[in-house]
Amino acid sequence: MVPVTRPIAVVGPTATGKSDLGLDLAERLGGEIVNIDAMQQYRGMDIGTAKLHAEDRRGIAHHQLDVLDVTETATVARYQAAAVADVEAIRARGAVPVIVGGSMMYVQALLDEWAIPDTDPSVRAKWEAVLAEGGVAAVHEALRAVDPQAAATILPTDGRRMVRALEVVEITGAPFAASAPQIGTPRWDTIIVGVDRETEELDERIRLRTELMFETGLVDEVTALTEQGLRAGVTARQAIGYAQTLAYLDGEYDLAEAQERTFIGTRRYVRRQRSWFRRDKRVCWVDAARPDLTEHVLTLTG
Repeated sequence: MVPVTRPIAVVGPTATGKSDLGLDLAERLGGEIVNIDAMQQYRGMDIGTAKLHAEDRRGIAHHQLDVLDVTETATVARYQAAAVADVEAIRARGAVPVIVGGSMMYVQALLDEWAIPDTDPSVRAKWEAVLAEGGVAAVHEALRAVDPQAAATILPTDGRRMVRALEVVEITGAPFAASAPQIGTPRWDTIIVGVDRETEELDERIRLRTELMFETGLVDEVTALTEQGLRAGVTARQAIGYAQTLAYLDGEYDLAEAQERTFIGTRRYVRRQRSWFRRDKRVCWVDAARPDLTEHVLTLTG
């Protein structure tokens, strides 16, 4: 076994092969997996998040999977506290934490000791009402009035993040950027490995994965989750694939359009992930297509 005392984070765009690499590393290093994909925290959201089946986890312990009901709101603060506890418990057992996923703000919260501003339910509800009534244009305009920099940097289609920015500005009286973490040495001196592929190859993987999701029961999964309150959830129902399938069930799209919109949404999200992670100079990038991928990454951990 390669001697490793530090955690390893395997991050990067969706559909690059992070889960398989994470399993290989955990198997070789005597590690346990800590999920850092926001939507894989939800019980029952399996097909649309490409969650590994229990029988495919090679007997390796996984943490922060299936910890939320679809009616619960996924928050960075909740994840941060729980995942920090998991990583420290794994290290205390003498095992290697292998942190795997691509949720950008979650990665930053876990590895950069982000002091996340508190949330205020009444303030959050006020801005969520603005979003519900006026759409993303209304919250974008409100944000531009109080924090032009945040309005310019947050995607104008990202209603949830704009709501959070408005909440933080109102609570703290400071610009949203003031609450951002400072980039330095990662918590626990974590080794950060970024996994990527050529764009054309990755686009094809996304298309094939999207087709497989719909072929293997995504519509049935979403239908079952609606009976568990999916529509009442704030974050779960907005997940890529789930939002489009709900629209199909509501008659807004036909099935082919729901599938195509899922592919397009995933591809757009991948571009955002790539841009976000590429700005972090601490990330050591690897090509997921190389045949000696695991061996190569193990040389980075010595």
